[in-house]
Amino acid sequence: MLFSSLIFLYGFLPIVWLLVWITPAKARNTILLLASLVFYAWGGVSYLAVLVLSILMNYGFGRWLGAYRGRAGASRILMIGVGLNLVLLFAFKYAVFFLDQLNAGLSVIGREVMDLPEIALPLGISFFTFQAISYLVDVYRAETPVQKRLDRLGLYIALFPQLIAGPIVRYHDIEKQLGERTWSWDNMAQGIERFIFGLAKKVLLANNFALLADEIFAVNPASLGVSVAWLGVIVYSLQIYFDFSGYSDMAIGLGRMFGFVIPENFNFPYIARSIREFWRRWHISLSQWFRDYLYIPLGGNRKSSSRTHFNLFIVFLLTGFWHGASWTFIIWGLVHGFFMILERKGLGEWLKKRPNWVAHFYSLWVVGLAWVLFRAESLTYALAYYKSLFGLGEATDFRLDILPYLDWEFRGALVIGLLACTPFFRKGAEWLNKQLSAVRLIAIGEVGGAVFLLFLFFWCTMHLASSSYNPFIYFRF
Repeated sequence: MLFSSLIFLYGFLPIVWLLVWITPAKARNTILLLASLVFYAWGGVSYLAVLVLSILMNYGFGRWLGAYRGRAGASRILMIGVGLNLVLLFAFKYAVFFLDQLNAGLSVIGREVMDLPEIALPLGISFFTFQAISYLVDVYRAETPVQKRLDRLGLYIALFPQLIAGPIVRYHDIEKQLGERTWSWDNMAQGIERFIFGLAKKVLLANNFALLADEIFAVNPASLGVSVAWLGVIVYSLQIYFDFSGYSDMAIGLGRMFGFVIPENFNFPYIARSIREFWRRWHISLSQWFRDYLYIPLGGNRKSSSRTHFNLFIVFLLTGFWHGASWTFIIWGLVHGFFMILERKGLGEWLKKRPNWVAHFYSLWVVGLAWVLFRAESLTYALAYYKSLFGLGEATDFRLDILPYLDWEFRGALVIGLLACTPFFRKGAEWLNKQLSAVRLIAIGEVGGAVFLLFLFFWCTMHLASSSYNPFIYFRF
């Protein structure tokens, strides 16, 4: 079930909110947990068994770790618990990839290849597995108490606002909220506002860019002209940003509506002036997870420069692999890791001495080119697309086929999207509120804001009702 679907907006969400509102405080976690399980089962009842297994398994290991914390054997329990979580993730997400690589090796030496099994990927398994691992590690480190109530741990892992596509919430960030949280109309209003803006990002911007991106990337890349190939990179870069950041905004807004404070996941990544800064702004919860649970335990930057570079290599290798079981994702991660290492070896200092536009161009150029790997179905396709980007393809007049997509709605979305990649609208809203406050017209501003949000919501609704085209990139992770 998508947040940007009519069944969610006009069915699931109002019903769950009403049930939680009329339920006594002590039972609200139970209602939210049951609602979260129903939300997850909507995508396939068989997936639900995997989620329930994860909850029960990590609850048991958490209690076991709590009993042995600080004693001999605790580290072994942690290794088993983390290992089983990774086995679960590997079995559903990576087993077929490795079997496929094995088949490739067998075919080279003339051996009979194996039949590959068809394994359905449970929605959001990468996200809730990482959350479960963070809980076990935090308990082992004594950074958080053991959760003795199954319903609370279950709600932490399965909370529907962030279950499918994050943000990745660490247990110690939300532990107190599972027991007691603020439920107020003020939080509700803030949550609704954040949710609607996220919905508009997804429906009015990301979906608009997706239509043209899909059209361009569906063509044989060798036939693309330079301008059309670069247009594909630009619109896909905008699509993936507004798709994922919009979903994160909706998740944060939904959490606030139910009294939870979910951490931010994006902070205008396309204004970054280095790849290092980009990863401080893009998918922040994933970056922090790898930093705290992999990079620092490996030694971080506390040892030699060569060891730091090795640690970065491992982190970005796994960052790419986390996103998908494909060589395109792996190389995408390694490209980012390569430039992170270059920046540590002197490129970063060089960029600081250059004009801002040079650093911005460098960051956007690297990120944009890397998105080709993220979008491509194969390395062969990616290589052919790169050739077209630099005028080495066999360009045709394909550009004529994209003209129907370049209507006024797309052009408007493009202008708004480019501005929304920067703090332009945020600063504009702050300036307007300041002016209204100075002349004591803040109430008029609030009414105007409410009317605008209502208009935006119904505009999104009309788009959803009139079109079945509503893809979401990060569902496959």
